[in-house]
Amino acid sequence: MMLRPLSILLGATIFFSCQNEASKKPFTELLKDVEGISGNEEYLGSPYVTAGDRLYMVGHQDGTFPDLGFHVEGEMGGIWNHPIKLMDGFTVAITSDNNYYCLNKADEFINYPIANKHIFNSQVPGLHIERFQFVPDGREGMVIEFEIKNVDKSRKSIQFEFTGHTDLLPVWLGERVGMIDSVDNLEFDDKRQAWRGKDAGNEWYVLFGSGRPTKHSEEPSSTCNYNPQGKGKAGKLSYDLTIAPEKSEVITFYIAGSYKSQNELEKTYDLLHEYADNYLKDKITHYRKIADKSKVTIPDKELEKAFEWVKYNTEWLVREVPEIGRGLGAGMPDYPWWFGVDNEYTLKGAIATGRKDLVYSTIELIHKLSESNGNGQVIHEVSTNGVIFNPGNINETPQFASLIWWVYQWTGDRAFLEKYYPFILQGMDWLMEENDEDGNLFPDGYGMMEIHGLESEMIDVAVYTQKAFDDVSQMAEVLEDAETKDKYRSLASELKQKINDEFWVAEFNSYADFIGTTAEALKMIDAAIVRADTLNKPWAVEELQATKKKVQTYPRNQKRGFVMFHNWVVNTPMEMGIADQDKAIKALDKGKGFVNPFGVFVTGIDRDDASEYEDGSFAGSKVFSYTGAVMTLPTGVQAVAENNYGRPDEALDYLKRMTRSFSYALPGSIYEVSPDYGMMAQAWNLYSYAVPIVTQFFGIQPDAANKVINISPSLPTGWNEAKIENVEIGDNELSIIYEVKDGILKAEIIQKSGDWEIKFKIPGDKKGKALLNNKEVETKEGTLVFGGGKNTVEVPN
Repeated sequence: MMLRPLSILLGATIFFSCQNEASKKPFTELLKDVEGISGNEEYLGSPYVTAGDRLYMVGHQDGTFPDLGFHVEGEMGGIWNHPIKLMDGFTVAITSDNNYYCLNKADEFINYPIANKHIFNSQVPGLHIERFQFVPDGREGMVIEFEIKNVDKSRKSIQFEFTGHTDLLPVWLGERVGMIDSVDNLEFDDKRQAWRGKDAGNEWYVLFGSGRPTKHSEEPSSTCNYNPQGKGKAGKLSYDLTIAPEKSEVITFYIAGSYKSQNELEKTYDLLHEYADNYLKDKITHYRKIADKSKVTIPDKELEKAFEWVKYNTEWLVREVPEIGRGLGAGMPDYPWWFGVDNEYTLKGAIATGRKDLVYSTIELIHKLSESNGNGQVIHEVSTNGVIFNPGNINETPQFASLIWWVYQWTGDRAFLEKYYPFILQGMDWLMEENDEDGNLFPDGYGMMEIHGLESEMIDVAVYTQKAFDDVSQMAEVLEDAETKDKYRSLASELKQKINDEFWVAEFNSYADFIGTTAEALKMIDAAIVRADTLNKPWAVEELQATKKKVQTYPRNQKRGFVMFHNWVVNTPMEMGIADQDKAIKALDKGKGFVNPFGVFVTGIDRDDASEYEDGSFAGSKVFSYTGAVMTLPTGVQAVAENNYGRPDEALDYLKRMTRSFSYALPGSIYEVSPDYGMMAQAWNLYSYAVPIVTQFFGIQPDAANKVINISPSLPTGWNEAKIENVEIGDNELSIIYEVKDGILKAEIIQKSGDWEIKFKIPGDKKGKALLNNKEVETKEGTLVFGGGKNTVEVPN
């Protein structure tokens, strides 16, 4: 960042109070070319996030800060500087003409990729007020600006009152590492004209103020009825303002935090005050770069915009705690910390959208945390204080191996592969030696579906294990480990056959949820019947009762595959492309029955006949649960699966369903549970969009180590013009423009590095002649091979 040296700043006396804030241009002047999306009025009472990689703020779109969240109950909102919370939030009250108003009912909420804005145009007579806020990346602080415009015909004299509510407390599981919450104490900083809060038992700090001379008192606002839970304190700052007709006053607040020292706190605050404009410009530039990577232009403009914003949503979830690491969190507001499996999906999309930096740092973090297991097992969930909550579900270890291979294909970074290879081999040994008691190659234990009691031999665990066997064999070949290559290549082939033979249940045209004994199945059937009956799904009850009647005739200890819940994971054989063609088409067609307008049900028996028409709010339970949920990951998996078997129109249908949730509740975002339940921003949405669009529709499948890019386009019907730009592959960069006309696909392919080889596969495996740079050439088994910086291909579509 282009900043003046810190030594100059800290060596000078910082003079705050005489800055002419009234003449300062509002930050929003810098956003003229930044797209903002206005929210829906009916969702003003729902959450938003103002995101940064060190600090973030969660409140409601109406401008309030209610208690929300369940991990630290009621405390997941407010301002967080992980591994601690700083504040529950703040209130703003205005006194005008001897009347008192609290800014707690915004008329409009606008979300930007880099910031957000609340507009109050009806609460205070004669005043139009905008509250704008952003969080500089790399800083433990944030900036909040109020622009108060006098829309009356007379001069306005008002009192502006900002009350900050501290709540310095530890993140989830803090007690396991001695992080114990104490009461907060407030002290007024005369130099900065700001309140400083400190936790009485810890070196945890928060500092907030505007730098203007202020009247101050340690008490909550008498106008705003806000009493959040916790051991925090309220610090009030009051300002007398006079505003001429049709003129505006701008007042800016800075909030800084530290979990180390008062000195660090004050450094951050002073930098925010001095360089806020620069920080905002830097953030705008950063997000423009994110938008420009793997940028698509397609006929479906809603899908195009959703894909762009999903890349932004991903950046909102970056969480850095320097003492532990930097990596992608899972979701806001209740899963801001790090997960193994969430990243094993998400980072595949991240590397395909130019985020090598984020991919590498997150993998490094997950690896470091997982090493504490001591056996190669990959962790599931870790709080930002470093406490591991779950050492790992069974699927996460093989999925980590496949993630490493996927990233290597995009980067060609041999040192990266060598770094993680020993850990992967250790994990594969743990997977099969500790979790496959009967030696049938199907590891036992929880996969993606954490249903109580359902921890037998799960379909997704088997499928992801098979994929890992295949990927490890390819790693071993690159690293010249012949014995390992042969071992895992043989295991991959054997397990693929076993999955297609033993998990397939012909009478259901579906792969089984799990393989288990008759006794295990009967227990699960009874639980499933109770669930279906409770949710009033008579078709599911009838099907399950018929299944139970049949299962009761089986030998009690015989193992076989059971279709019971129709969980989304039964689609993973198609997602990984290992299902036999005939079985795949039957299963994909079967899967179409477990959807609603927003996507795929997590648990298929939760669907009923009305689901096809239920396109409104999801009525989730008061105690957070995924029962009855349609989620973005299952929907994305189904899109990937359809594409793998040459059905791009069906894949596009799933993406369009998922896109119906875009901006439904939080403008610019897609909820974890469609359309408006659970996490308001979710990391693995990037997998669900980037993998089908970049690697399948546009067909970009790199082999970066050999400087080869395989291109196998599979465009949906109606995509007669489609473009993708600035796709980073190793040290190369690729752009493709497709045009379909009169049965001919024309592709203009532009590379930054002309010494890479392109292998362009003709759609539908059609063989024969094609045009390369307007010259007729013969294809080799339906593939054109060429190099150079810019080429034009014309082939049958």
